[in-house]
Amino acid sequence: MPEHAVYGFPPAALAAAPSDALQVSPLVPGAADLEDLASDTLSRFIAAAPPGTLERRFALAHALRVLREGGELIALAPKAKGGARLRKELEAFGCAVHETARHHHRLCLTHRPVAPEGLDEAIEQGALQFAPRLGLWSQPGVFSWDRIDPGSALLLETKPEFAGAGADLGCGVGLLGKALLSSPAVTSLTLLDIDHRAIAAARRNIDDPRAAFLHADVRSAAGKITDLDFVIMNPPFHDGGREDRSLGQAFIAAAAKMLRKGGVCRLVANVALPYEPALIAHFATVCLIAQARGYKVHEARK
Repeated sequence: MPEHAVYGFPPAALAAAPSDALQVSPLVPGAADLEDLASDTLSRFIAAAPPGTLERRFALAHALRVLREGGELIALAPKAKGGARLRKELEAFGCAVHETARHHHRLCLTHRPVAPEGLDEAIEQGALQFAPRLGLWSQPGVFSWDRIDPGSALLLETKPEFAGAGADLGCGVGLLGKALLSSPAVTSLTLLDIDHRAIAAARRNIDDPRAAFLHADVRSAAGKITDLDFVIMNPPFHDGGREDRSLGQAFIAAAAKMLRKGGVCRLVANVALPYEPALIAHFATVCLIAQARGYKVHEARK
């Protein structure tokens, strides 16, 4: 069992993780599940703390849980994305914290106290749970975790009658996949997401033998899924909090590789995102299906 764990990818200039540290971020395919780690086992934990309050407190509480008494915790985040709250949150768990500010980040060093306070509550609040407004199981940290995002809502409104084998790229908690599987014409559906929490929730939300679940990066999975009849997606356009339009372009390229000739891709995106050139480059025909509330839906045929 490793002595060290790392959550995410903290900047090496601020907190370099040992090469043998166990990666536990849910956004890293193949990483260990933080929730499954035994308590009181690690000597050091480095966390690139996530921006959402419930998600961040959940990760910090688990970090303290898995550390041995006196084990070292280094937590850091950009000041404007949760870093300003780190010290108070760790102090609320009963930690004595040494805080520094470097490169627009807040860096907090602490050690697990003899009896941390409030860990169970923070873990419960950030765990997999039923989200009433969404009507599905979800978890803080997953994209639009407790409500239907407007892009997916528009995609649902324009849902075509797909048939055959398909994939939902960036499936989230399975909102679109569940709708697609309501049609008996769909013979199989692969639900793929880079977020382990999303896949766990999707498994909880979809009980259908036609569904397969894959925790993977779409960019590296394209060659593993082929000859599909359709692909549906609401691709992300942020990576680590920064806008990255190449993500959506990579989703489009991956969809083209997965589809058979004549296969269809249905995509929703913010109207400000110029995905049309990428669609035209990879598909024979591209049509604008709908545009409303700041979003647009394209259908592309290979």
